[in-house]
Amino acid sequence: MNSVRGRRSRFLAATTATAGLLLVAGCSSDGGGSTTVKGVKLVKAGQITTCTHLPYPPFQSEIDGKVQGFDVSLIDLVAKDLGVKQEFIDTPFENFKTGAFLNSGECDLAAAGMTITDERKKNVDFSDPYFDATQAVLVDKKSGITSFADLKGKKVGTQAQTTGEDYATSHGIDPVSFESSDAVLNGLRTGQVQAVIIDYPVVQGWLKDKANADAFQVADNINTGEQYGFSVKKGNTALLDAINKALTDAKADGTYKTLYEKWIGPYDEAASSASPSASASPSPSDPAASTPSDSTTPTDAVSASVSAS
Repeated sequence: MNSVRGRRSRFLAATTATAGLLLVAGCSSDGGGSTTVKGVKLVKAGQITTCTHLPYPPFQSEIDGKVQGFDVSLIDLVAKDLGVKQEFIDTPFENFKTGAFLNSGECDLAAAGMTITDERKKNVDFSDPYFDATQAVLVDKKSGITSFADLKGKKVGTQAQTTGEDYATSHGIDPVSFESSDAVLNGLRTGQVQAVIIDYPVVQGWLKDKANADAFQVADNINTGEQYGFSVKKGNTALLDAINKALTDAKADGTYKTLYEKWIGPYDEAASSASPSASASPSPSDPAASTPSDSTTPTDAVSASVSAS
């Protein structure tokens, strides 16, 4: 910044001071490690810290030391808008229901293929819905199970603290609870359970692996009216607005469709048409409410995750 004499010098000095204030407002630090970027307060300078639960392909899983997936890609868009990078903390799924890691200031947001429900809204604020989900019943091809009704009296596996587990228990099933999606699949593979209930996109990912496709099949697909959302600490409207803007922009410019096809499969227009008003929890009759490498395909991601179980 060059200075000149006289009134022009005083004017530039004042202009420089104003610019400096604007820069501080755009990216400031409170001295405790947190920072404010474009009006959004982040728990750590230079990054948006995402709480997630691994593995949960195709939404998030760790391959070759890097967390990747559909959720990851969408939050990368938020990070890009803010001019920061995305970092992750792997935490038990029950923390997403309570908002514990958000309230403690360890994470800025939670992204974990999480269904928006009225119960969870008591503890966290949700973004606009970004994905419509159903529950699938996956069984061994030799099981003889052809529908949800056939599960009565059978050993059924679910992932702990998820809406699939809620759906099972609310329909008279006492499920075997597993900590992760990998463990759910392994339970079916090893005969610990005869069927599993879990989000259909997860099952889609599993069945891209030939060994799984040869052994298992979808016996039923249950439309529970679920929609996924990202969550933030209650009252964190600035970050919520940033997330919603990134989602809106991605759907408008085709980025959402590209990412959907990369991680989920054939694009369903309905998946991107959900509005904030559609984010209510499922009806009482269905109370269920659970930076990618360019060279890595969803199939590669799922295979790597499954083989690690």
